[in-house]
Amino acid sequence: MNIKLLSSLEKVFSGKEPVCEERSAYSMLKNERLSFQLAFSADEDGEVKAAVDEKYEQYISVYTVADVPVVKAADESADDFYISKEPGNYPDILFPGNLINAKAGRWYSFWFEFSPVNLTGEHIIEVSLNGIVKSLKVNIINAELPKQELIYTNWFHCDAICDYYGVEFFSDEFLRILGNFIRTATDHGMNCILTPLFTPALDTQVGGERTTTQLVGVKLNGNSYEFDLSRLGKWVEICLENGIEYFEMSHFFTQWGAEHSPKVMAVDETGAEKRIFGWETETRSEEYNRFLTELSVCLNAFIKEKGLHDRVFFHISDEPGGDQLETYMYRASLIKKIFAGYPVIDALSDYEFYKNGAVDIPIPSETHIEDFIGRVEHFWTYYCCGQRNQYVPNRFIAMPSVRNRVFGVLAAKYDVEGFLHWGYNFYNSVLSLEKINPYESSDGLGGYEAGDPFVVYPGENGEVVCSLRLKVLSDAFQDFRALKYLESLAGKEKTDELTGDITFKNYPHEATWLLDLRESINMSIQSIL
Repeated sequence: MNIKLLSSLEKVFSGKEPVCEERSAYSMLKNERLSFQLAFSADEDGEVKAAVDEKYEQYISVYTVADVPVVKAADESADDFYISKEPGNYPDILFPGNLINAKAGRWYSFWFEFSPVNLTGEHIIEVSLNGIVKSLKVNIINAELPKQELIYTNWFHCDAICDYYGVEFFSDEFLRILGNFIRTATDHGMNCILTPLFTPALDTQVGGERTTTQLVGVKLNGNSYEFDLSRLGKWVEICLENGIEYFEMSHFFTQWGAEHSPKVMAVDETGAEKRIFGWETETRSEEYNRFLTELSVCLNAFIKEKGLHDRVFFHISDEPGGDQLETYMYRASLIKKIFAGYPVIDALSDYEFYKNGAVDIPIPSETHIEDFIGRVEHFWTYYCCGQRNQYVPNRFIAMPSVRNRVFGVLAAKYDVEGFLHWGYNFYNSVLSLEKINPYESSDGLGGYEAGDPFVVYPGENGEVVCSLRLKVLSDAFQDFRALKYLESLAGKEKTDELTGDITFKNYPHEATWLLDLRESINMSIQSIL
């Protein structure tokens, strides 16, 4: 066999030999994870088995890298920082396992994840394929990454769990699977979760509906409303148990302009459930205003009772445009009044919303980030399907992994406090017109660039299958923490000296640069301790 020891920043395609240099030496801090790959091509058909020497077996997880079909690799307006813009099969799925049935002449990859726990010092780790050994030298520095202070939310879509697994929202089986999906998210850096008070008014065709996922129980009681927050309480409990720290309450108005309410279901006096608000509810509805005002009384009390006062954010509407400022401000005035003391955050890229006080924490896209740097009290950013040009970081499947991981270094350099992405597990087509199987469509039936809607796949029995993009993005947050740790030891001037004059739109595009930078950060930390 032809075997190559590669970093986690390479993507191995079945029909092409990797041309990058092998990398066999790394450093790391003792509480982080290190990923690397063994790529191979066999001369004959047959089984190829990966193994780790017994001394380190307990610290290493092994995955087989599998392809996913990509129809839309890149939009017509995309820049040139892509591996390819052609449709085809791209490596993305990480199935737990150490055995591949290989076809002669094709390239495959095993993904290794080393979690040393409390090991320190230099270690030589031997990994092998069918007995052919490769050695990796790892220097584990006797220091720990600090707690991640950056608030990271990757929108969690409960309807995806219900629809894919065929389970009822908030059934025992749903809650079991929910825990698996949340735990995987927090294990990879996410510490804030979109909380569906009502079915999120996101990515839904006007007049259409997504599967109901509503945590707030509503009962019509004459001319008033009675609220049951027991499900919300259970949700908070499960989230906290699985590592979530912050809660962003789902949007009180529809996406792209705040023109309608989300779908709200209630039980009437006869015990029948019906929709009481939705697309038919205009933004200036007095009845919906009264509903939200009554809700705020018990929701404020709930937040106080659970001790979540400094962990909650509220949304108005996702991605409003400049021509919708007046409508947005009208809706924000109510939310700020009835939920006083809690920050309003939204993904929007027009500075006027912040300037006019409509939003407390604006979350601009990376392509508009310059308008906000140094001009806002709390600096957040996001990327999505629109960040395909100007070389800004993103996680599309057709992009090289360095473009995914570089976000961590940039976030540390520019003191980013929060990061948002809309798709942790969105298994629908554009506007949720159809439900999809993510193993068959990675691009929402061609509506998004592949990889935009999700970073995890639904596994058997409610288990979660990670993408290599999730692992690489997790490494980005480790880089962020390492830089912030060095900054606490040596000052901002030192970290800026290492990172140089990089910006969100201008940074080296080579994987070796980013890997070498991380080594320099680690060596600087070690020299100080």
